[in-house]
Amino acid sequence: MMKQLKGTPKADGFFMPGEFEPHRGCLMIWPSRPGSWAYGAAPARKAFSQVIRAIAESEPVWVAAGKDCLEDARENLKDIPGVTVFEAETDDAWARDTAPTFVRNQAGKVRGVNWEFNAWGGTEDGLYQSWEKDNAFAEISGDYLGYELYDASPFVLEGGSIHSDGQGTVLVTEACLLSKGRNPQWSREQIEEKLKDYLGAETVIWLPRGIYNDETNEHVDNVCAFIRPGEVVLAWTDKKEDPQYELSRQCLETLEHQKDARGRKIKVHLLPIPDVPVVVEQKDLDGLSFEEGEDTREVGERLAASYVNFYFSNGAVVMPAFGGANEESDRRAAKILQTVCPERKVIPVYARDILTGGGNIHCITQQIPEGRIG
Repeated sequence: MMKQLKGTPKADGFFMPGEFEPHRGCLMIWPSRPGSWAYGAAPARKAFSQVIRAIAESEPVWVAAGKDCLEDARENLKDIPGVTVFEAETDDAWARDTAPTFVRNQAGKVRGVNWEFNAWGGTEDGLYQSWEKDNAFAEISGDYLGYELYDASPFVLEGGSIHSDGQGTVLVTEACLLSKGRNPQWSREQIEEKLKDYLGAETVIWLPRGIYNDETNEHVDNVCAFIRPGEVVLAWTDKKEDPQYELSRQCLETLEHQKDARGRKIKVHLLPIPDVPVVVEQKDLDGLSFEEGEDTREVGERLAASYVNFYFSNGAVVMPAFGGANEESDRRAAKILQTVCPERKVIPVYARDILTGGGNIHCITQQIPEGRIG
C-alpha cells in the first residue's frame, strides 16, 4: 500500500475539479450484495453494463469485483473496449461513496482523498452493520490506480454528498452533513473548514434538503449538480402536494440568495423529477435477501428517483431513465439536459434496477480527473 500523505490538499495547492472537466476515466464496482441487488444481481448487472458501455464510449472504465463475481464481471464486460476489471472486495457497489475523491493542482497533478466511511450513518442510522470492506476500498483502489491519498479520517463523508464547480465552490446538504450518524462531534463551522481543507474550496453552499425519502440522509448529488461554473441543475416539481415540492423550493431559495467563490450569482436550471413516483413493488422484494441489521424495504415505499443523478463522461451525460409511466418524463429530462449541455451527447439508461438498490448512476460512478499521478 502507498503511504498516506501528510497535510491537506488545500495546503498543498490541490482542489476538487468539476465533474464536467476532462477525465482520465471512471471507477466503478460490480454489484453483488443480496440485500441491494435482487435476483442474484442479474438485473442490476445488466443496468451497470449499459452504464459502463455508455461511459466507455468516451473514457476508460475500471471496474472492481470481488472474488465471487470476478469472472462474471469479466464475462459481462469483455466486449466493451476500454474496460478493465480488477479484483477488490467490497460490501456493496457504491463507488461514488467509497472510492477516493480525486483532487488536482494547477500543474495537473492528481491525488486522492480517503474519507472515513460508515455506511451512511454508522450505528445511528447506517444502512448495514458491517462496512469495513467499503471503508478500505478507497485505499485499495487508489493503490491499484497508482494515486497517493490524503487521509481525512476520522471525518465521515461520502462522495455523493459533495459537488464541486472546480473553481472553489462546493455544494452540500444540511440534511446529510449535519446528520447525527456522521460527525456529531463537529459543528457546522468545523465541518465547513474540513471541506475547504480537503476539497481546496473557498465557499460551501449549504442546501437545506435533498430528494424526499433518500436513505443517504439526502445526498446533494440527487438534488443539485454543477453543469459548469456558475450553473446548476436542480431537481424540481410544480406539484405543491408532492413532498418534494417544499424540499426543492427551499433549495431554490438558498441558491437564489447565494454567490459562488468567484462572486457570481448562480444560474439555476430546473430539472423536473419523474411525473409518477417510483415505488418498491412486491417483485422487487421477492428477489432480495437482507442480512441482520441491514436496512430493508417494503412494498409501496417511494424511491428517491431523480434525473439529477447523472454522470458526466468526457463525451456524454449518462442519465437515468425509469420507463413505464415515466417515459414522457424521461424524454423531457433528456431534452432539458441536451439543451443545457449542448456539447455532450445525452445517453438515457434504464436505471430502475439501480434505483431499487438505493441510488442511481452518479452513485455507482467516480470520475478520475485527467492529469499526472502525483
